[in-house]
Amino acid sequence: QVQLVESGGGLVQPGGSLRLSCAASVSIFSFNVMGWYRQAPGKQRELVATITIRGNTNYGDSVKGRFTISRDNGKNTVYLQIDSSKPEDTAVYYCNAKITGGPLGGDYWGQGTQVTVSS
Repeated sequence: QVQLVESGGGLVQPGGSLRLSCAASVSIFSFNVMGWYRQAPGKQRELVATITIRGNTNYGDSVKGRFTISRDNGKNTVYLQIDSSKPEDTAVYYCNAKITGGPLGGDYWGQGTQVTVSS
């Protein structure tokens, strides 16, 4: 069974940094793409960043240059480094993993971790 568990959320001051982690219950080589999405109150869930099995990355326009997605294959973990944080980054951050085809094919989500940017 595929499970994703996020950690690292919390309160950070504007301009501060935070690192989110997403630990998978299976090898992350199982996933074609992994990523982070976020949802603020009253808003739709939006893309933050993705990373492919080959390490290619993609970022939402609002976080480019401030956030960095990375992966540690040995730890089956994907990270999101948040730098130069802004109040508008406040949201619940969700880890996502996609498997294309096969018996485990589908879209998997973690339970979410709250990030609050406030002074």
